[in-house]
Amino acid sequence: MKSFLDDHFLLNTDTAILLYEKAAKGLPIFDFHCHLIPQEVWENKSFKNITQLWLGGDHYKWRTMRMHGIGEQFITGDASDWEKFSAWAETVPRLIGNPLYHWTHMELKMFFGIEKVLSPETAREIYDECNEKLQDPAFTPRALIEKAHVKFIGTTDDPVSTLGYHRLLKNDESFQTMIAPTFRPDGAFFIERPTFESWIEKLSEVSGIKINSLDQFLAALRQRVDYFHENGGRASDHDIQRMEYVETAKEEVEAIFTKRMRGDKLSDGELVSYRSFLLKELGKMYAEKQWVMQLHMGAMRNNNTRMKKLIGSDAGFDSIGESNFAEGLSRFLDALDQENALPRTVLFNLNPKDNAVLAAMMGNFYEEGVPGKIQFGSGWWFNDHIDGMEKQMKDLANVGLLSHFIGMLTDSRSFLSYARHDYFRRILCNILGEWAEKGMAPNDMELLKSMVGNIGYQNAERYFLER
Repeated sequence: MKSFLDDHFLLNTDTAILLYEKAAKGLPIFDFHCHLIPQEVWENKSFKNITQLWLGGDHYKWRTMRMHGIGEQFITGDASDWEKFSAWAETVPRLIGNPLYHWTHMELKMFFGIEKVLSPETAREIYDECNEKLQDPAFTPRALIEKAHVKFIGTTDDPVSTLGYHRLLKNDESFQTMIAPTFRPDGAFFIERPTFESWIEKLSEVSGIKINSLDQFLAALRQRVDYFHENGGRASDHDIQRMEYVETAKEEVEAIFTKRMRGDKLSDGELVSYRSFLLKELGKMYAEKQWVMQLHMGAMRNNNTRMKKLIGSDAGFDSIGESNFAEGLSRFLDALDQENALPRTVLFNLNPKDNAVLAAMMGNFYEEGVPGKIQFGSGWWFNDHIDGMEKQMKDLANVGLLSHFIGMLTDSRSFLSYARHDYFRRILCNILGEWAEKGMAPNDMELLKSMVGNIGYQNAERYFLER
């Protein structure tokens, strides 16, 4: 019988163990999509306690605490940090079967050297030990990043950001990890939101372009793409809740934009036309810069109206949507491809039923000399567990080329989440090891080690940085 979280955790064959030890263990990390705050890295923020480092902003944990019946006071409310940690420790024993159970203990072990299982009985001991270590300079954000051997971090950034902290970090020779901004234009895309007017004002201010027309709007966005590129940006990211695409004339979108600027409400059809046009225009800008375009598709956000009013958006009340996006996605990618303006693109789905759709879609578009130009993104959000990662990789392998896969990302706000890369790599080694031992793949260790190294790190580095 195996011990919980031993050295061979998730590795069920001798070949998997050998692959992990010889090819995966110690690989650097290329974390191309996350939600870390660059200011906290630049300032090397000191966290007073483990609650602030571990629970603040983590809606994964918040959701399970609510499912366990923990009161909001101990999640996002005004309870003390110890009380919030204690509430999390009360929840953890009920998490067996959930990846959070693994991640919690992997992070404690990887960063703090703590191998005790978190529970109400061990909570105070673990809390105090973590807090004591957090006072050591070896537990600041930069030190944690370096300890995890992270070479690249792609943050998620509003186009109106000045990228001040990215610029400071870029010029800091004492810190070797590359932290690059990622262009996330939700403010431009979701034109129906009540915040659109104030966002346009900010865009006008930072771009230096007074925005009264669609042309001025597009010019301001182009200026921001140029600015992000000058400051290390090599990727964009889009929240695509419904992937609908219709070819729309510019004149029609000009009328829609003018209507919205007057404060009038837009119809659903007008929103689809506007978003289709804007996404295509942005796609062409990305292609000119040789950026990677990331499409995160299928989230149903802010489902709980009462809680949104109480504590705001993005607080753990999102779930999986089930809209059919195959036709819209095909039309969108094809529209760009017809103009030779399709950038490298990563397709992420939140509903696992769509795995085969994306794995097949990526084979429709290519560029000579660019292996894996269209990528099927790793199991994301509600899929970044063992079954979800295995299914995503096996579906990709069945329909496409697993060898060119760009691998894992944290999608996290925590400096401790790099344990997820180790989780992913163990799962990958276990899949390949099982295939080899069943005779489904040659037991060629050099070939398999090359696959692990590429999927674990090198493919992503080449995809995002080499041109």
